[in-house]
Amino acid sequence: MSVTSVMLVGVGGQGTILASDVLAKVAATSGLDVKLAEVHGMSQRGGSVDTVVRFGEQVFSPTIDPGVADHLVSFELIEAARWLHWLRPGGRLVVNNNVIASLPMLTGSCVMPTGLEAALAYEGAVFLDAEELACEAGSPRSANIVLMGALSVGLPFPEQVWRDVITKRVPPKTVEGNLAAFELGMRACAHGVCEI
Repeated sequence: MSVTSVMLVGVGGQGTILASDVLAKVAATSGLDVKLAEVHGMSQRGGSVDTVVRFGEQVFSPTIDPGVADHLVSFELIEAARWLHWLRPGGRLVVNNNVIASLPMLTGSCVMPTGLEAALAYEGAVFLDAEELACEAGSPRSANIVLMGALSVGLPFPEQVWRDVITKRVPPKTVEGNLAAFELGMRACAHGVCEI
């Protein structure tokens, strides 16, 4: 198996770090070598957060260059556009169609970019409303796990491994909701509910 590189991007507070930890543990549980790189940035203040998870028989570095990520999972639209150049040609792009206004947008010093969805759709993005699916699962804060469900459709790991890792990784009181969120994200992409 060659090395697979997955990049997860979002805004502080969206759970990108937890999601990357889940993915790394799924790959490790499956017997693969795993390397993880996290850049928290201004995560405490709603700034950009990016993580890279790389797995395979042997992985020498946790970092990647632009244009080589096999999968890019974005927790919101602006971050998808910001990090798109890190995805390799033909790579898989999963995007939560949520927008989190930055401080400059909130203060009126800059405007929301237009045409993001169309530009990302042109690049083959798969869109889903992770917050809506998380609410449907009864776990509004589990949008990150919804996105892991969507990502899982394109990865070679059994569903049960994901479920076991999620069960061990999230707080005990939230296990049921997180598992439901994962399943909704997975089923949405597996059954073509995600917009393409």
